[in-house]
Amino acid sequence: MPFFMQAQDLLDALRYSNIQVSGTARAGAMGNAFGALGGDFTSISINPAGLGVYRSSELTVTPKFTYGNTEGNYMNTLMEDNKYNVALNNLSYVTVIPTASRSDVGLISVNLGIGYNRLKDFNSNSMFGASGVTSSFMDDLIENANGEDPNAGWSDYYEELAYYNSDNNSGADLMYYDEDAELWRSDIQINPFDENIQNHPVAQRKSISREGAIDEYNFAVGLNFNHKVYLGATLGVTDIYYRESSTYEEWDDQNVIPNFVDMQFDSYLRTTGTGYNFKFGIIYKPVNEVRLGASIHTPTFYDMHDFFHTSMYSRNDFEDAGVVDDAGYSPLNNYDYQLHTPLRATFSGAFVIAKKGLISVDYEYVDYSTAKLRRGGDGYGFSTENREIKDAYKSVGNIRVGGELRATDNLSLRAGYEYYPTAYKSTSLGNDQFKSNDELSVYTAGLGYRFGSFTFDIAYRLTDMMEYELPYSAPSSGYYPVPEAASFDGLTHDVMFTLGFKF
Repeated sequence: MPFFMQAQDLLDALRYSNIQVSGTARAGAMGNAFGALGGDFTSISINPAGLGVYRSSELTVTPKFTYGNTEGNYMNTLMEDNKYNVALNNLSYVTVIPTASRSDVGLISVNLGIGYNRLKDFNSNSMFGASGVTSSFMDDLIENANGEDPNAGWSDYYEELAYYNSDNNSGADLMYYDEDAELWRSDIQINPFDENIQNHPVAQRKSISREGAIDEYNFAVGLNFNHKVYLGATLGVTDIYYRESSTYEEWDDQNVIPNFVDMQFDSYLRTTGTGYNFKFGIIYKPVNEVRLGASIHTPTFYDMHDFFHTSMYSRNDFEDAGVVDDAGYSPLNNYDYQLHTPLRATFSGAFVIAKKGLISVDYEYVDYSTAKLRRGGDGYGFSTENREIKDAYKSVGNIRVGGELRATDNLSLRAGYEYYPTAYKSTSLGNDQFKSNDELSVYTAGLGYRFGSFTFDIAYRLTDMMEYELPYSAPSSGYYPVPEAASFDGLTHDVMFTLGFKF
């Protein structure tokens, strides 16, 4: 299946399974390492036993301001793009219900929490391009049209658009049919009749715009036993919105190709989904200075809907007719299916230094190869895609580390680090994808100030991620030039504020 067409595949499974929990500014400043700490609503999405740690009721709200910059490197040509975004990162309410006549014996309290945390942001703009490129988008279309790739074929969303951009008579359009050879050809090809096909050089550029998020609405209960054992459970209701639009362009910047002037291929994907999961956790405090935590998250069971379409535009310059503009438009594709994300397990530890500070560490285990696509709207079972997921992905251990220093009775200083390894077993995924998501590091810092029943926290988070992408699907027959992959170095700056009120 061509690169631009994959509406439900292994990349989609990873996109919605690979999350980085985010909530309040306090947790965000400490690398979200709250699996053994609790007492913060972010922990409800990590270890729900943290809800039992609350001693008083609390209301919080957290806005977030984001600036992302992406530098694309394609054949040693650099291009930059950026995007700003404002979002609500957290909104929560916790109530503490005392249950014991004594404050340190038996079941001390039953705590209830309801609220919202953001699990992932998709917002980014990126761009890459170069000139003098001897591989072409047309190679993949022609290979598929000629049946040289047994796994691809003639598609209304891909090859058909190039066909509509031809009059199929002049032998000099975007894609034309050679009746003598009974094969499809392109003017970009210098020697279309040789097995080792070579192309005229072209300029290429691709821009990608993404937006959306995964949000989680939590309904949780936490129990406090003897101020030593805390238990918790959460029902998480998740919501996905993802939109991706891309524009790929090729043009004859050296004016050496007969007839061909330029072409453009646009694709648009919008995905929405709702799902649910359950989380269970425990925190144990053997001594006042040490806290140990563990939690398990069931898979999130999503009902998904994709809306997808493509279009293609071209210009050719003919001696008799001049410049001719053509366009082709795909059908509008709506498709329903299900996604089950992997189970997750977290093991945590924290060391509290009296009232001076603390250090906390989370280890989160996720096996991305267990993600599953299911029950396509047309009865499709996704057996091929699920086999590709199993073959391509592996289990990983995510690390979150955070610390807090109480500088004064009211002021706390914080810092942290998060590391998310790559989910891929190997660098290359073959002809259609090329490691679209690699390892991710997050550097965090912040401070908090408490005055009476009110709290104010601020966090700064710097996310550094490297991604790779092919400009188009690489031909697999061996007859055509293979495109190079573009690399993206993305830096995202987040500033978060949390206003809290304890009562």
